[in-house]
Amino acid sequence: MKKGFIPLNFQFQSEKEVEKLSGDIYNELNLRRSVREFSDRPVSKKTIENLVAAASTAPSGAHKQPWFFCAISSLELKAKIKEAAEKEEYENYHGRMSQAWLKDLQPFETNEHKPFLTIAPWLVVLFRRSYDLVDGNKKQLYYTQESVGIAAGMFIQAVHRAGLACLTHTPSPMNFLQKVLNRPANEKPYLLMPVGYPAEDCEVPDIERKPLDEILKFYE
Repeated sequence: MKKGFIPLNFQFQSEKEVEKLSGDIYNELNLRRSVREFSDRPVSKKTIENLVAAASTAPSGAHKQPWFFCAISSLELKAKIKEAAEKEEYENYHGRMSQAWLKDLQPFETNEHKPFLTIAPWLVVLFRRSYDLVDGNKKQLYYTQESVGIAAGMFIQAVHRAGLACLTHTPSPMNFLQKVLNRPANEKPYLLMPVGYPAEDCEVPDIERKPLDEILKFYE
């Protein structure tokens, strides 16, 4: 065995088992929806720890793991984030966004008001580290956008499989998150995700996902 390596812990399945499992996973994830109407029902700190741990199993360039998660349950901090986010969103909806963009958003009935930012029990902010600091010295990181994007996807999947809901909220620009949470200069906000249970009367847009023939081509 090569130095620095260990045997892969992997359980092989038959082709039929793999096909069934892949179908089961699709059927489960196809039920996932982004929600904007949350319950204030509590979610334990341990649950959030587990979800972040699951996300942190994502692959990354040279295994540098260039992500950092901030989990906020403080009502005071959530209120500050909501105030700052709604200020940026007001500017977006009243000048920054193009008319085409606003038209595309109409079916979702979104606006600058974001009550979910204080209703959801947790706000999870994912930061992307552009470089590491070791003893005050900058250390290069690799493929940070791709790596953090994969971690985000795995976090969203983990939230759904845990029986919870979330929203990928991007009140651009998001620099205020760096200030409110007092994060260092090498961390840039990537996603703001309310996490919790959907409201009992939660409704989501009646939309469909693209069929496979629009997103997949086989080369055999």
